[in-house]
Amino acid sequence: KMRRKRMKKVEPDKIERGKGNYLLIITEKPQAAQKIAAALGSARKVTEGGASYFEVEREGKEILVGSAVGHLFNLEYKAGQKGWPIFEIEWRPSYERAASSFTKKYYNLLKKLARKAGEIIIATDYDVEGEVIGWNVLRFIFKRDNAKRMKYSTLTKPELLKAFENPMDELDWGQAYAGETRHILDWLYGINLSRALMAAIKTTGSFKILSIGRVQGPALKIIVDREHEISNFKSEPFWQVFAVVNNPKIYDSSWMPKISEDGKEISGFSFKHPKDIFDKKELEKFKDIKEGVAETKESEERVTPPVPFDLTTLQREAYRLHKIGPSQTLSVVQKLYLDGLISYPRTSSQKIPDAINPKSILKALEKNFPEAKEAKRAKPIEGKKSDPAHPSIYPTGEWADLKENEKKIYELVVKRFISVFSDDAVTLNKRVVITAKEHTKIKFTASGLKIKEKGWTKVYPAVLEEKDVPTLNGDVKIDEIKFVEKETQPPKRYTPTSLITILEKKNLGTKSTRSMIIDTLFNRGYLDGRSIQATPLGMKLIETLEQYSSIIIDENLTRQLEEKMEKLQGSKRKEDLEKQEEKIIKHAEKIIRDISKEFKEKEKDIGRGILAGIEGLREVQNEQNTLRKCPKCGKGDLRIIYSRKTRSQFVACSAYPDCKQTYNLPPNSYIKKSGKECKDCSYPLLMSLKKGKRPWEFCFNPLCEDNKKRREEWERKKGRKIGEKPVEEEDEGSKGNSNNKEGREESGGEKKGKVGSVGDEKGKVDGGEGKKGDGEEGKGGDSGGEKKVVEGEKEGK
Repeated sequence: KMRRKRMKKVEPDKIERGKGNYLLIITEKPQAAQKIAAALGSARKVTEGGASYFEVEREGKEILVGSAVGHLFNLEYKAGQKGWPIFEIEWRPSYERAASSFTKKYYNLLKKLARKAGEIIIATDYDVEGEVIGWNVLRFIFKRDNAKRMKYSTLTKPELLKAFENPMDELDWGQAYAGETRHILDWLYGINLSRALMAAIKTTGSFKILSIGRVQGPALKIIVDREHEISNFKSEPFWQVFAVVNNPKIYDSSWMPKISEDGKEISGFSFKHPKDIFDKKELEKFKDIKEGVAETKESEERVTPPVPFDLTTLQREAYRLHKIGPSQTLSVVQKLYLDGLISYPRTSSQKIPDAINPKSILKALEKNFPEAKEAKRAKPIEGKKSDPAHPSIYPTGEWADLKENEKKIYELVVKRFISVFSDDAVTLNKRVVITAKEHTKIKFTASGLKIKEKGWTKVYPAVLEEKDVPTLNGDVKIDEIKFVEKETQPPKRYTPTSLITILEKKNLGTKSTRSMIIDTLFNRGYLDGRSIQATPLGMKLIETLEQYSSIIIDENLTRQLEEKMEKLQGSKRKEDLEKQEEKIIKHAEKIIRDISKEFKEKEKDIGRGILAGIEGLREVQNEQNTLRKCPKCGKGDLRIIYSRKTRSQFVACSAYPDCKQTYNLPPNSYIKKSGKECKDCSYPLLMSLKKGKRPWEFCFNPLCEDNKKRREEWERKKGRKIGEKPVEEEDEGSKGNSNNKEGREESGGEKKGKVGSVGDEKGKVDGGEGKKGDGEEGKGGDSGGEKKVVEGEKEGK
């Protein structure tokens, strides 16, 4: 019995299809359905059972536009299978999961609309995920084998009409099979390997939600390897050598930068020897240098604009300029796309085709961005990367009122687009070389830059920095040779964007999933910090897997699977695709069986190794969350606690239940120590991190004078009575406090095997929603998802 038949099996719906008296268009999200319906004509919104569709008449033909809400089907294992490994899986309606029960009304509506539909057009996002969403609706709800396909990159009226009038004759089967194969692989790897970890830790009598996946593992190893590089790094001393020239007769004194050592300032212009000196004995040859011969060379350089945005580059720039994390950037650009303000964001392309009519877009932008008038380059600057599905990210020319981060990202996209049509910047480059008379092989240099024509740098935040250097030619007196001692530095830790860049270079994950993979690693307690650092748990997990089952974290294996799926995406014949998919899945099953055999033989050793990491994480979290001695009992420590019951943080005394002192904290945000003290009361200042908001510091002491002033000001604005008792000052056990027994027991770290759970919330600050539920990779721990399952084993899937 072929796997394909097993995979496609879903209990048939008893649908009596009509004679086909309307055209039915299916989109991925309700916003897209509304945009398409509005583009086709005067649309009427119809709501049934909490879900909506649109009716529109065009050229005498009735058209209905309905939508999914991301994935309406998810992979599940067939009932009756216990333990691991498991391979019998099937597509099941998403609403069967409690977290996705809201999808049932859309499922039911599409099922009803299918009954009397004639022609079907799939108009989901044109990528592998969109293809899978459309294919599943088509085969499992509509019971049809094929349909026409709309392809568009923006939700603008002209492009939607063009896509409607010129649909593809069938689904993009390469995308469909590549997408399904990715779901299956991520699900099989994720659920089996995560169950393996959970089973191993249970042998120690402990419990911790753990997950690993085919991309998660190699990604974590990259970070752990960097940690080893840093910890094993041994600094070496070296010296930089400068020739200091202080001659105001030769050049203007404004050209006199200063170098410093041990806080001492040195006047004069310093010219640097191009090589760092690691052998201190070599410094002797510089000491007698008193004179040199200078030569100045000037050149003009044209600096072309940066290339158009693909998703990774946009994420990198949003972080560089605005410190907006990759996941949040992805979430924002998805909204901007659905609002019709920018093109489809999940693209690898750095190309701008003529078909988008860039001149008309620039003209439309002039109203809100006058600099667009200066964008007169006939052909845009383009990069090397391309994408068969979509062009680079570009603005549509539309405008809307936006929230702070939405505005920042939108303006970034607009200005990048304008810049690629703007003139080159022109710089005047100057390089001064001083050759020592005493040793002609010894040279000292200084380079300068002046911007002659700003060009595109007037539009887009540039990295060009002007620097003046003197013009020197002929003999010069060297007033001093200065040696500045330094030490070699260890490699830098990854930032979210540099990690995404390295994952892209290694072909691990996809443009849509990489940021969510990083979020998952944070949420599992494997990573910490903005400069990403592996926690004791993350370190020990990789160390244990390297010792007992290294194939799980082998990036070469993951890369080979990615390449096979890319090859699958490029194929066209459905029959060939089905065979290729079957072959890839069978190969993956063999690997998982081999891992299973090896893993089970060493399960207890693996469990002990991971437990050591869990205990190390607990110690770190206790230290990170300990604030000060409790002012009430003087025995316990005040700590930041996270309650799984209320899903909120509060401050409480570690001497509970003997001491029940608590302090409320701002809800719906992640709270951590700031490392600073309140200037009024000396309590530790805390930092509140909230998605889409700037971090802010606050004192949690309700008796602090500064807090009282701010509360009085707040009460005045709200019209409340000044002096009214705030919740924080109410007696212990009062309403609104989180210090009840249930909250304590749910907070983690109180029972054996449970880790203080504030760490489980790390990484959520920058996190955005997963694409379309990006479903099964989320179960496998490799792509996130829209809803988080709290139940232990399910979260490990």
